[in-house]
Amino acid sequence: MSGSNIETIRRLYTALGRRDGEAMAACYAPDARFEDPVFSLQGGAIGDMWRMLCTRGKDLAVEASGIEADAATGRANWVATYTFSGSGRRVVNRVNARFAFRDGLIVNHVDTFDLWRWAAQALGPAGLLLGWTPLLRNKIRAQAAQSLAKFGAEARARQP
Repeated sequence: MSGSNIETIRRLYTALGRRDGEAMAACYAPDARFEDPVFSLQGGAIGDMWRMLCTRGKDLAVEASGIEADAATGRANWVATYTFSGSGRRVVNRVNARFAFRDGLIVNHVDTFDLWRWAAQALGPAGLLLGWTPLLRNKIRAQAAQSLAKFGAEARARQP
């Protein structure tokens, strides 16, 4: 099973590099949980997040490394390089990922990265000065949640 879980991680990041949100969503169990410094999601919202990020990431480049897994857990390091759509600024985000698996699918995924460093890159001087504060962190989370809700509603409206 550990080989299968390694392949699941590889499929996830290969799909991200292709900006294929559907293939990413297929790596998760229906009851999965995802958490990072911006999002705390479960179930179908995880697929919506990846679809949204893939749609917006026109120049996204991804490098995954250090992929390891056993029968129940896994980890990887990955770097996403892209232009942040909200500001037009270039971002290089270094992420550590931890996974839990069931039947070859991700049931828990936790990404950790330095939100202050991300904010400094994505938002410029305001992010550098205020990125460590709860005020800006909460604003980033609220805007991301609002964007995801809008994206999900629009996607559902397009379905037959």
